[in-house]
Amino acid sequence: MSEHIYELAIVGAGPAGIATAVESYLQGVRDIVMLEKDENHNSTIRKYYKDNKRVDVDWKGQKVELDGNIYFIDGTKESTLDFFDEILKNHSVDLKTHVEVTSIEKKDDYFEVMMAGGSIKAKNVVVTIGRMGKPNKPSYKIPPAIRKRVNYTLDNCSEGEKVLIVGGGDSAVEYAVDLSEKNDVSICYRRETFRRANPTNQRDIANAIAHNEVRPILGVNIDGLEATEDGRVKVLFNEIEPEVYDRVIYAIGGTTPSGFLASSGIKEEDGKPVHDEHYETNIKGLFVAGDITQESGGSIALGLNHGYAIACYIKGGCQDKGQKEVSS
Repeated sequence: MSEHIYELAIVGAGPAGIATAVESYLQGVRDIVMLEKDENHNSTIRKYYKDNKRVDVDWKGQKVELDGNIYFIDGTKESTLDFFDEILKNHSVDLKTHVEVTSIEKKDDYFEVMMAGGSIKAKNVVVTIGRMGKPNKPSYKIPPAIRKRVNYTLDNCSEGEKVLIVGGGDSAVEYAVDLSEKNDVSICYRRETFRRANPTNQRDIANAIAHNEVRPILGVNIDGLEATEDGRVKVLFNEIEPEVYDRVIYAIGGTTPSGFLASSGIKEEDGKPVHDEHYETNIKGLFVAGDITQESGGSIALGLNHGYAIACYIKGGCQDKGQKEVSS
């Protein structure tokens, strides 16, 4: 274990984590480390957003006034990743990848952030791990023989497959519409409508269904999956006859990593970590930010505001801003 004590350690390198680092840097904090378990920042955007996916400041139509110095605008998956690439390059943030934090322990005047193979010390710690770091999985077991054909992203999809998308939110709808160009796609959702999706996606899926590009299986639940003799996926529907697919993709959201929060002493209430208006948890100096604090997650703008609020609180207040210092 290193004896060095960072002024700020950030767990997770998504929008909220990057905002916390950049806003803290702009407030004069220079000893910052960011710990990310994947190979690069914004792994949720990289893994769960399809290519050229629209990324809006007003996520699901939710109007958010940006408080801090980061001027984020509407764009695409690619332009958003480029934007965060650029602002990381321009600020002194030590980004360590392939580092999985297992717990955070409070000491007398610092925190020990425990990782596989070691630990670091920090005066303040901000947890910004997202819900999609732990994607929701079905309650029934996936037979080992078909696990490679059951996915949570589009990474393993091939052209010409018969695919079932499970879910009714934005990701599920976008996956279905995107794959329908070169695949035989059905979408299964337990409700009768796609009301969780934003208006644009509702329009797109309605259009795809109207043109027989996507087959809807609505108001139907799935009881389980079985492997066929040729290694394909047999889906056991509750209300209709079973059907065989080449691939099944679950896009049913993510969950708060309760085990990690509990091991770090962070209290939860109604599936979310407890925090005050400064996003400080029940443990002084330990903060949470980003979609882990939100009802359904997903708003980049809210995550940016969380980072700004935390940076201001740590430094005892922020000076009035002029123009945004960081822009996309």
